Amino acid sequence: MTKEYKLPINKWNADDRPREKLIAKGCDSLSDSELIAILIGSGNREESAVDLSKRILASVDNNLNELAKMSIAQLTTFKGIGEAKAIAIITAITLGKRLQVEKALVKP
Repeated sequence: MTKEYKLPINKWNADDRPREKLIAKGCDSLSDSELIAILIGSGNREESAVDLSKRILASVDNNLNELAKMSIAQLTTFKGIGEAKAIAIITAITLGKRLQVEKALVKP
């Protein structure tokens, strides 16, 4: 059985790396999986942070509202996601929710 070799993100072309892409082109140029990959920082031995993020999103049909409902326990079922990474994802989602609430409270 041959193991498929995956190129780590730090070996990718600089234009394709999420952090570098954010610096060069801004947040709007990144996909949801690339943004999550920046949050978690690394993947696991079999997949990059981007691939792991894609798999997490695929588990909720790429629906961020469904991702927001996931618990730490649910997120840590993914190989490569421990409590710290799960907390980072939940924290970012919570900040996004709070921002939306603040926007709704601002009177025009």
